[in-house]
Amino acid sequence: MRAVHYRADSENGDHIDDPSEDALFMLIDDLDVSDNTFVVIRPDGDDPAWSVSVAVLDRGGYEVVRRDTTHHEHDVVTGTCVDRIARDLTIWMAARDFPGRPARHTGDV
Repeated sequence: MRAVHYRADSENGDHIDDPSEDALFMLIDDLDVSDNTFVVIRPDGDDPAWSVSVAVLDRGGYEVVRRDTTHHEHDVVTGTCVDRIARDLTIWMAARDFPGRPARHTGDV
């Protein structure tokens, strides 16, 4: 069965469909500098319009790369607080476009 919205895959083979903020926290917190250095989150499907990667840095902390071709976004930030990274990613991903989801409306109709 495919994920409804998105999937998270880490270098060590961990995979979670539609991860919650807590699940993202666990995946990021499990990263290390030897054999589990990154996690990638993206819609489950071919040629996704957006993706996020979180990589552990050798000197400590994490690099977060967010890309969204639909909205012409490409952001690279670093951080040390896993809780904040997981929360920020959950909020950012909630604002993404997903196949089959009704279009979001902004402003008054």
